[in-house]
Amino acid sequence: MSWPRRQSKPRPSKAKGATRQQSTSSRKPASAPRSGASQSKTRIADRFGAYFSHHRTTAIESLVRLLATPVQSLLTWLVVAIALALPTVLYLGLVNIERLGDGWQGSPKLSVFLHQRASDEAIQKVSDYLLTKPEVAVVDYISATQALDEFQAYSGFGEVLETLDSNPLPGVLVVQPEAAVTAAQLQALSEELRAHAVVDDLRLDLDWVRRLQQIMALGQRLVLALGGLLALGVLLAIGNTIRLAIENRRDEIVVVKLVGGTNAFVRRPFLYTGWWYGVGGGLLAWVVLGLGLWGLSGPVAQLAELYQSDFRLQGLGWPASVYLVAGSGLLGWCGAWVAVGRHLGAIEPT
Repeated sequence: MSWPRRQSKPRPSKAKGATRQQSTSSRKPASAPRSGASQSKTRIADRFGAYFSHHRTTAIESLVRLLATPVQSLLTWLVVAIALALPTVLYLGLVNIERLGDGWQGSPKLSVFLHQRASDEAIQKVSDYLLTKPEVAVVDYISATQALDEFQAYSGFGEVLETLDSNPLPGVLVVQPEAAVTAAQLQALSEELRAHAVVDDLRLDLDWVRRLQQIMALGQRLVLALGGLLALGVLLAIGNTIRLAIENRRDEIVVVKLVGGTNAFVRRPFLYTGWWYGVGGGLLAWVVLGLGLWGLSGPVAQLAELYQSDFRLQGLGWPASVYLVAGSGLLGWCGAWVAVGRHLGAIEPT
């Protein structure tokens, strides 16, 4: 494209006294003001305003460009949503398991089963003695009658138990240790109680608590590993999409660079495109998770009621939902940055 030539203005004709008038004007003092072009400095506030205005315009135009191709954009959003939903589902599973076993994951409890012929006075002495131990926090006494009532309520064999002539269940002292107590101290306390006269048997809930804690720790590491791998998949998917967008707009990029556009100026629309891909995928993953929890909450609540429990499934909540969407947008931004950094430098005007 040829640029238009600049037209010259017609020169005015000189009068007869032009020479004399010119020599007279040349004798004017040097202090006379000169007329000419003046330079003005741009304020910093105006520069920042123009900078943010360009960012806002670029972000809106990038979103409009994505919405102009809804099928292609929806497929990319689905890929991102599935990659984000898988580790999030595992994370929610661990959270709900921890809530379900909240009473189990504290310090292990020591159940002391008493002889059926033990008197209330002897039982009280054992309870008072346990409270004097520094490693014991709380001692709860469950009588034989209370134990039978609880067993009838939770076992479902209430009619069968009513036919018994006597109560077969003993009284129990439930010992809650301090949080800082070690397994060796609990084991020593158990051996000391076994030698007591009113103690028939005892159970230290220690091994299965350790197993449960190790299973939860293993699950957390699996979630982190799977989340890292799928996050890398999101980066690659968005980066490949941005690479295709760069190739489709190669001629436009060349023209922009020919007229003086910098790499930062050219890079900005693609970064916002990656951001919108990430945000859209995060929102779609949040919707999928919400629908899944809504579908499972009813059956889980009915199953919990059968076990006389008020357990309900817990969702992400607003803070975690915001982290999910914002983190997804950040992944999209990073994927676009990697793709643009690798392919933009290879596009130069020849």
